[in-house]
Amino acid sequence: MKRTALFFIAMLACGSLMAQSLGQSELSELKASFNNDAFAKSIHNIISTNKGIKALAYNPSSVVGTDDFFKYNVEVSGITDQKSSGRCWMFTSMNQLRPIVMKKYNVKNFDFSHNYSYFWDILEKANLFLENVIATSNLPFGDRAVDNLFHSPVGDGGVWNLFFNIGEKYGVVPADIMPETEQSNSTGQFLGIVNERLRKGGYEIRQVYEKAKTVMMSGLAGDPHTNAEKIKMETLKDVYRVLAICLGEPPTEFTWKYRDNDGKIQTVKTTPQEFYKSIVPADYNAKDYVMIMNDPTREYYNIYEIDNYRNTIEGINWTYLNLPNEDIKKAAVASIKAGEPMYASCDVGKQSNTAGGVGYMDPGMYDYGQLLGIDLSMDKKARILTRQSGSSHAMLIVAVDTDDNDNPLKWKFENSWGPQAGKGGYLIFTDKWFDEYMFRIVINRKYLDKKAIKALDQKPVMLPAWDYMF
Repeated sequence: MKRTALFFIAMLACGSLMAQSLGQSELSELKASFNNDAFAKSIHNIISTNKGIKALAYNPSSVVGTDDFFKYNVEVSGITDQKSSGRCWMFTSMNQLRPIVMKKYNVKNFDFSHNYSYFWDILEKANLFLENVIATSNLPFGDRAVDNLFHSPVGDGGVWNLFFNIGEKYGVVPADIMPETEQSNSTGQFLGIVNERLRKGGYEIRQVYEKAKTVMMSGLAGDPHTNAEKIKMETLKDVYRVLAICLGEPPTEFTWKYRDNDGKIQTVKTTPQEFYKSIVPADYNAKDYVMIMNDPTREYYNIYEIDNYRNTIEGINWTYLNLPNEDIKKAAVASIKAGEPMYASCDVGKQSNTAGGVGYMDPGMYDYGQLLGIDLSMDKKARILTRQSGSSHAMLIVAVDTDDNDNPLKWKFENSWGPQAGKGGYLIFTDKWFDEYMFRIVINRKYLDKKAIKALDQKPVMLPAWDYMF
C-alpha cells in the first residue's frame, strides 16, 4: 500500500482531517463557474420569471405513444379517496377485497369503513408504543431505539401487514356502519394531540423506572412494573377517549341493509370479525400472501424483517422477500392474468404527473438535470442509500400491457386519491418506471417461481425500524 494511502487512512482513523471553510479563492472560483457559463445565465432569465421548475423540466415525448390499452386487466370496483390522511395502505388493502364483497352480495358498489379499522389501528399502535417504552426503560434518552420511539409514537402510515393484523383481530365493517368523520378525513390535528398525550405517558413511565433504580440502589425493594402498567392504562383511556370523540366508537355487532342488483333489499346481521371471515379468501393469511420487494442494496433471495414494525403486540411484523425486478414482474403478470390485483407501494412523487386527466409515470418525464445543466444521475441503489428515494405511497396494481413475447410494457395503478387525480383515479406507469421506483408487492406465493418459494423458508434477517429503507 502506498505511503499516501496509509497516511490518509491514519488521518481518517484519528479524525484529524481538517474541515475546509469557503475562503475568497473558493468563492471566486464558484462565481466564475457561473458567470462564465452563457447557458446558465440564459436559463436564469427563464426560471426566475416563470412559475414552477417542474413544468419547465417536463419532457412531453416521454408519454408519446402511451395509450390506455392493457392486454390483461383485473376486475376493479371504483375509485376511493383517502382525503388528507396517510391511510393509503389501508385503502389499498381494502380495495383488493372490495370486488369479492360485491360479487358475494350481488351489489354494484361497496366500500369498507376505513374509519372503523383506523380507530383500532391507532389504539393498538398506542399500546405498542407504551409497551415499547416499558421494554426500553433501561436505555437512556439519546439511545437510538428510545429516540425513534418518541420521535413519532403513532402515525397513520403503514403497510399491508398492519391491515392484516387489524382485520384478523377486529374484523371489518361496511362503510355506512361507521362512516368517515372530518377528523378521519384529515388526521393531522387530532393525531398531534394523541402523540402529545402518549409522549407524556411514556415519559411518566420512564420516570417510574428511573425512581426505582434509586430505590434499589439504596437497598430497598421496588416493583416499578405495576405502576408503569397503571400509567399505561390511564394513558390508553385518554387515547380511547380522543379516538371515540374524533372518530366515533366502533360497533361490536351490526345490521347492514342493502339493495342488491336484482332490486331486493337484503339484511345482514353479524359481527365485524364474522363479516371479515366471510369475505376474505381461504388462503388470505400471512403464509400464502407474502411481501416481495426490490431492494438492490441487499442480497436477493433473502428474507428481511423490520423489528417492531407492526400495530398489534400479537401481530406480524413487516417481513419481505428481496427479489430482482425480473422475478417480481413475472409473478405480478401471472397474478393479473389470474384476475388477482396486488397491493403495491412505490415512490409516487418521482417522475410522475398525477394531474387530473394525465396520470402518467416514466423515468424520463422530467429532466431537471438538463434544464439546470447539472448531473443528477444515480442508480436505484444510490438513491435508496442516500434517502433520495423510498416508498411513499401504496396503490393497487390492476393491469399490465405486454409485447408479443409477453414482456411488460406498461402497468396501471388503482389509486385512492379520488377520481379527480390521474386518469379518472388511475395512474399508468411504464415498465422502466417500475424498475426505478417500484419497491414492494404483496402477492400470493403460488405465483412465485420455485427459487423464490424455497427462499421463503429462511429465517429472516432482522432490521431496525430506523433502517434507511423504511
